[in-house]
Amino acid sequence: MTETTVPVTTRKDWSSDQEVRWCPGCGDYSILAAVQFLMPELDVRREDVVFVSGIGCAARFPYYMNTYGMHSIHGRAAAIATGLAMARPELKVFVVGGDGDMLSIGGNHLIHVLRRNIDVTVLMFNNQIYGLTKGQYSPTSEVGKVTKSSPYGSIETPFNPISVALGAEATFVARTHDMDRQHMMEVFRRAYEHRGAAFVEIYQNCNVFNDGAFEPLTGKANRDDMIIPLVHGQPIRFGADQEKGVAMGTDGRLRIVDVAKAGADNILVHDEQHDRGLGFMLSRLAKGPHEPTPIGVFRAVQYPEYGEEVGRQIATAQERNGPGDLAALLRSGATWRVD
Repeated sequence: MTETTVPVTTRKDWSSDQEVRWCPGCGDYSILAAVQFLMPELDVRREDVVFVSGIGCAARFPYYMNTYGMHSIHGRAAAIATGLAMARPELKVFVVGGDGDMLSIGGNHLIHVLRRNIDVTVLMFNNQIYGLTKGQYSPTSEVGKVTKSSPYGSIETPFNPISVALGAEATFVARTHDMDRQHMMEVFRRAYEHRGAAFVEIYQNCNVFNDGAFEPLTGKANRDDMIIPLVHGQPIRFGADQEKGVAMGTDGRLRIVDVAKAGADNILVHDEQHDRGLGFMLSRLAKGPHEPTPIGVFRAVQYPEYGEEVGRQIATAQERNGPGDLAALLRSGATWRVD
């Protein structure tokens, strides 16, 4: 076996010896299983994979993967992962966190890792609540949400994570949910294979503090009429008999229509490579998971990756000025000149 040969592995090889400590029935178990089943298929060594997390229920994820990992500090997982990806570009870096960790205290770090197009895969578990701290409303909780920290109902407009990621110019943006392992695995695979910043929102049920938040959408009896599958190059249709679809009106707005009335030719064809805002319009189609909601890849485009561009600048500087001596620079005078 050569050094470049990746050994055959199974889910067991990617599972650590740590007892999984989430509440029984938590959607996190489903996400963990999807990742552990997927990793053996990715032709990658365990020692070349790193999971970085912040604080929260989802942040326990690195403990349960038999890879390198770091349970970092609240909201800073994206920043720490940026440093790691820059210093060790040969590694595959995952960032794992919840909607509170990533969109509240960590919101600033998230948008910058996305806009810079750092080569990391961000998995954001969205349960629309703070779970670890026992049920306060989060940045994605709906208006009127009654919690321990909003006893009269939240009055804040929630973030739409997909819109946030697209607004930050993420080059890969997708949504999946914890009730469909195969869909999660396929979305995670594509995010992993993407060169640059990949953002995946995962609708995840918190059965203790926000049980059933996504039931109107992901419940087995509701999926046909509520989940709008996004498949590149295919008409955006849904329903048990594909009788519903998404069309663009003469005013430029997207609407859900009856295919028989609107005509099949008028149904919008999904283009995840469209770089003029189609993904953003699709992200605004539903006001929340109580309305028909797009699930799948919203955007997948190729832009220069930050680490590669920095590497080119360093190489150019070395060609012009020589390799440099960092140790000598640090031990030199209090000032120096940069040409």
